[in-house]
Amino acid sequence: MQERSGVITFKGNPMTLIGPELKIGAAAPDFRVVDTTLTPRGLSDYPGAIKIISAVPSLDTPVCDTETRRFNSEAAALPANVVVLTVSLDLPFAQKRWCGAAGIDKVVTLSDYQDRSFGLAYGVLIKELKLLTRAVFIVDADNLLRYVQIVPEVTSEPDYQAVLTAVKSL
Repeated sequence: MQERSGVITFKGNPMTLIGPELKIGAAAPDFRVVDTTLTPRGLSDYPGAIKIISAVPSLDTPVCDTETRRFNSEAAALPANVVVLTVSLDLPFAQKRWCGAAGIDKVVTLSDYQDRSFGLAYGVLIKELKLLTRAVFIVDADNLLRYVQIVPEVTSEPDYQAVLTAVKSL
């Protein structure tokens, strides 16, 4: 499996990402994750939808909490054919508990805990931490990659405006 250095830091410390660097315009890799009911999910579960896929280390951390709440509130203003998926390695039960406590009703949380399928396919698994790095991908209705944002410092929030501008341009 490919390893990439010099892409991200965690609290200023360089980290290694496992998996490929994805290119805009390429077919989005499929993946197998589970939702909060342990039902397997992948790209084929969102046919015809534009997918904003937000990868986060853990919903139980302040920046991930802020980011997911922000995407939940922004989702209300997006067209009906846009779905926001947040993927982490949190257990589905923890995701369900967190979403209930945070009032998350527009973002779909998905867990990559079983086999790291998403993290490895999208090149966002942090070798040293065994967590996903903070990243945002936009996959269009034809499952082509239209936007990639790997946040350079894991403890920083993504550029929300860039994501929203990119999704509105589709």
